[in-house]
Amino acid sequence: MNISKQNGALIVPDHPTIPFIEGDGVGKEISPIMRETVDAAVSKCYGGKRKIEWKEVLAGGKAHEQTGEWLPEATMDAFRESLVGIKGPLMTPVGGGIRSLNVALRQGLDLYVCQRPVHWFEGIESPVKHPEKVDMCIFRENTEDIYAGIEWEAGSDDARKFYRFLHDEMGVTKVRFPETSGFGVKPVSREGSERLVRAAIEYALSHNLPSVTLVHKGNIMKFTEGGFKKWAYELAEREYGDALKSGRLVIKDCICDAFLQNALLKPQDYSVIATMNLNGDYISDMLAAQVGGIGIAPGGNINYQTGHAIFEATHGIAPDIAGKNIVNPSSILLSAVMMLDYIGWKEAGEAIEQSLAELYRHHTATADLARMMTDGKSLGTREFGDAVIKGILK
Repeated sequence: MNISKQNGALIVPDHPTIPFIEGDGVGKEISPIMRETVDAAVSKCYGGKRKIEWKEVLAGGKAHEQTGEWLPEATMDAFRESLVGIKGPLMTPVGGGIRSLNVALRQGLDLYVCQRPVHWFEGIESPVKHPEKVDMCIFRENTEDIYAGIEWEAGSDDARKFYRFLHDEMGVTKVRFPETSGFGVKPVSREGSERLVRAAIEYALSHNLPSVTLVHKGNIMKFTEGGFKKWAYELAEREYGDALKSGRLVIKDCICDAFLQNALLKPQDYSVIATMNLNGDYISDMLAAQVGGIGIAPGGNINYQTGHAIFEATHGIAPDIAGKNIVNPSSILLSAVMMLDYIGWKEAGEAIEQSLAELYRHHTATADLARMMTDGKSLGTREFGDAVIKGILK
């Protein structure tokens, strides 16, 4: 049975159908481990009452080989009907057509939140002195800004036409080298900004978190990034006035370059981050590096209005290590934890996370992390997955 949404709440049957995309490259190794781990946690926590019915759908290289398409409409239909899904990493098609399969999925389902929780696990080495102070959840706008950006190549007829419009119709005179300039336009809307910020605020309130920080470059881009900041504060005052007055909700903002510094110097000052697409891209990877790297960074793409969500490994396909049994499956495992939490099966998600944490605490990991641990014990991808499952079932 499919998950549905009624009266603002997800309705999750005991045996929900959840579509998954195996993924390209290392996806073939990490996706089976993810499914086996989730099945073990669900079985352990619910004694057979609940079970996920996995449904493979195609995208990326596997889809192109079998159907001639990179992203078949049947895949989009499966995610539309089932609401919640999960995916491995996907390759970027070469040549024309789809610029990015990940972006196509996010825009096709209007998954306007890219949610990236970041926190440190004891035992993992970090490049910063106090990674335990990093505990944030990033809400990155997922459909506007550069994801909806329009560009014109330097020297092209379209670039010249665009410049003539700027110069002749809009009175723009500050393009220094118009003949050799490329041009780009990024849309940032009130509606897009408000729904992203609303999701971040609701998350902060429901998890009793101390603040929501708006990260922007509004001091320079006053009507796009500055608009984001202005609309966010107006939304908070209009819809969450009581929470602001009581102190349950604190809204603050920070210029993006200052935030990158502050996140290193005083990460404990930040909790929930709401930001636009490009800033969120930088912030997500930088914060992941502070707690051990993108190999353990989970992510979800969510539409909180319709209920649609796709959780994913946040790293690439890593073709150089594919098939060598050395890739770290932690990103997709932790993304599965997010998925289980999203559908209300929190106990199963906690079982997976606790098993991972126990392995890390005892300096046991795949090679990418174990080599930096004191007396680290390195396991292969399959062996690490088996150890996670063993920890769940013990």
